[in-house]
Amino acid sequence: MSKTLTIALSKGRILGETLPLLEKANIVPVEDISKSRKLIFDTNHEHIKLVILRATDVPTYVDHGVADFGVAGKDVLMEASTKNLYELLDLKIAKCRLMTAGVVGQALPNRRLKVASKFIKTAKAYFAEQGVQADVVKLYGAMELAPIMGLADLIVDIVDTGNTLKANGLEARDLIAPISTRLVVNKAAYKTKYSEIEPILEMIRSAVEDNEGK
Repeated sequence: MSKTLTIALSKGRILGETLPLLEKANIVPVEDISKSRKLIFDTNHEHIKLVILRATDVPTYVDHGVADFGVAGKDVLMEASTKNLYELLDLKIAKCRLMTAGVVGQALPNRRLKVASKFIKTAKAYFAEQGVQADVVKLYGAMELAPIMGLADLIVDIVDTGNTLKANGLEARDLIAPISTRLVVNKAAYKTKYSEIEPILEMIRSAVEDNEGK
């Protein structure tokens, strides 16, 4: 009998793009996730279950072995403090960019920079690599307000179309990293459940290649 496998999925935009990809890989929840308040779902495979989490919690569940697989954005993985997972596959969905942004046309001050972001770990590492002294303040939302109201000189945030930045008088500046959704696996599970995990990985890889071929 096959060992049970749990796949942790990120809520929101990523979920909307992940489910069709899983369907191509012949992994389908037995009920409509969008119409349910449940968080754990059976699939058309008796040994595969899906659990729906906040994106930032996905790496934690996989790292602790509560979930075998996880689907999360590269931005979340860069920020996570995890040691027990492998990043197996770029799913090439929910693509965007992690960038710095500031007020249009405004030069940076000749002093230690003030930066606002929810990506504290990544922002600190980026400015350190650039040899730029910066204090990073953690914000959870409405990032665009920080430069406008003088809280920060720059922000570090996800940029998709850039329309929100423009609407608030900001401009994207430096690219920190291209972002897409990744498939991760718990290291221990990859060894102990390899015979169950590898076929799923191959099905998902084929679905990604099929998407890319279109």
